[in-house]
Amino acid sequence: MATNFYFNNHENSQEQLLIEDLCIEAIKIHGIDVYYIPKTYGDYDFLYGEDELATFKEFHECEMYINTVDGFGGEGDFLSKFGVEQRDTMTMSVARYTFENEVGNETKANIARPREGDLIYFPLNKKLYSVNFVEHEPVFYQMGALQFYELRLDMFEYSGERFNTGLHEIDKLEIRRSTDINLQ
Repeated sequence: MATNFYFNNHENSQEQLLIEDLCIEAIKIHGIDVYYIPKTYGDYDFLYGEDELATFKEFHECEMYINTVDGFGGEGDFLSKFGVEQRDTMTMSVARYTFENEVGNETKANIARPREGDLIYFPLNKKLYSVNFVEHEPVFYQMGALQFYELRLDMFEYSGERFNTGLHEIDKLEIRRSTDINLQ
């Protein structure tokens, strides 16, 4: 038996566009402007799945919604044998249409969706977060389409990456944290 012809919304593109516009509007109202910083791979090793010299050369301003409004998740600040560590996590949502227009088409690599390993600069606490996982189906085909991505973020731990984005607040991280004597 087939589904009802009058209530089959999975093929109604106008309803899908309406929900997409409502998601974008809600993120614009309740979201925050962040900087999305795509990772540029120099010498990517496909065997180990890593790049010894990761660089970040550009940034894009994009509005995202903070899903974890109760505060940062994760283990928080704790004292380990290596000193005080911050292990804050956060979950944010970005509209697909917004990401494609503000980040995807503007990057040199023409990024289609948020990628694991890219960074997000959160201006409220002036910290960098690494994209740990991108959920591309957070709401399972509402009205037959996908409207946004959900990003799971971890606090970024500097490990020799090169920053040349042009945004001083981000680039100074390399100067402060690097052990390279040519940068200091």
